Amino acid sequence: MKFGEKVRDLRKRNGMTQAELAKRAGLGLKTITNYENGATYPQNRDVYSTLADILGCESSYLCGEDEDSRYSGKTGAKKLVGELTDMFAGGAMPESDMDEMMLTIQEAYVTAKRKSKKAETHKRKTKQTPEM
Repeated sequence: MKFGEKVRDLRKRNGMTQAELAKRAGLGLKTITNYENGATYPQNRDVYSTLADILGCESSYLCGEDEDSRYSGKTGAKKLVGELTDMFAGGAMPESDMDEMMLTIQEAYVTAKRKSKKAETHKRKTKQTPEM
């Protein structure tokens, strides 16, 4: 995922408009629009940190273009759990938001299991179908 896609995704997850993000970051609306469209990147490295603080992620996530798999596998899962634990323990998130996040995680897990089961069932049916 590219920088602009990450900014757009995180901004939307945080329920912000481009104008709100621009104002909080001390940037112009056109700048945020250009970032999200992939037209430009921050000239100043401090902008990555500012955006990361506002969007609730690490600046290294925004800087890297190959971060799609940062939570893949067992190691990634442990990293994610550690970050969630830190976020919950930090007291910065209201309890109602923590509850909502946990429900969302549970829903994602159930959805992933269903998709996996459907894909496995499809594979088995495909193997069992005799070729003519």
